[in-house]
Amino acid sequence: MAMIETVNLTKRYGEFVALNSLNLSISEGDCFGFIGPNGAGKTTTIKILATLLKPSSGQASIDGLTIGYQNRQIRPVIGYVPDFMGAYEDMVVTEYLEFFAAAYGIHGEQRKRVVTDVLDLTDLHYKAESEVNSLSRGMQQRLSVARVLLHDPKVLLMDEPASGLDPRARIEIRELLKELKRMGKTILISSHILHELAELCNTVGIIERGEMLFCGTVREAIRQARMGRVFQVGVAERVVDAAKMLQQTPGVSKVSITEESHGPYTNGESAGSGSERIMHVTLDESTPDMSTDLPNRLINAGFRITRFTEESVNLETAFMRLTKGLVQ
Repeated sequence: MAMIETVNLTKRYGEFVALNSLNLSISEGDCFGFIGPNGAGKTTTIKILATLLKPSSGQASIDGLTIGYQNRQIRPVIGYVPDFMGAYEDMVVTEYLEFFAAAYGIHGEQRKRVVTDVLDLTDLHYKAESEVNSLSRGMQQRLSVARVLLHDPKVLLMDEPASGLDPRARIEIRELLKELKRMGKTILISSHILHELAELCNTVGIIERGEMLFCGTVREAIRQARMGRVFQVGVAERVVDAAKMLQQTPGVSKVSITEESHGPYTNGESAGSGSERIMHVTLDESTPDMSTDLPNRLINAGFRITRFTEESVNLETAFMRLTKGLVQ
């Protein structure tokens, strides 16, 4: 049974469709990366799963409990981390956590023990008596995570937890998420930092204009986005002539030239000192391996090769190829 599941989940605001028949399934223990441009429907989905919004149609469930009908039973199961946290003025960290622990029905010695445990887990013990509003953005995000761990939920819903953080704070949040993943939590996390999601998540979903374009493993996303092999090719001179020759080679679908700022290039075709022009050679999907044939053709035609590498497809390139850059 899926820990998080949506079936034809739809959310409308008048004529505007924020979510359009979203189907999603996340297994227990998964760390699921939710990817999409601003306005794609990520926050709307997370707020519905957090029981903060009612869907217009379709169904959503967490741990077998149906959202909209069993919200009271769902809320103890989930922990929701918004992109920005709020706090009462003059409240210190321990007061903040004890307030929410009491709201979860945790009292007495158990409450003190739980607050101490989450402070240790999030490495905030030395900030226990600091005012919440005085904390840095990164510290506040860690405190927001500490808050949702007080009642030991099975599911964490995290909306851009690394948004606006400096590199050090982002790394600290990522390591905390890894620890939560090792603890067996089911995590749904939205983020624009795709290389970190690829490292952290075992499954991802790509959403655009309220519609799910892809849902599966990172490897499957990369495989689906791989539209023929692409090689980066550099030659010492006559780049345009080399590109024209390769474009006429059977099995080559496209050749483009870009300029890279590293490495001096003194050829007259160069756009300037300290730059190098690189060909990007795309092969047809059905083309057999040409990793030997292409260099041989260039050498036989009198070109001196300075670079020949195959471009790797990662989660960022998969996202760019699977989406169209549309916003609502």
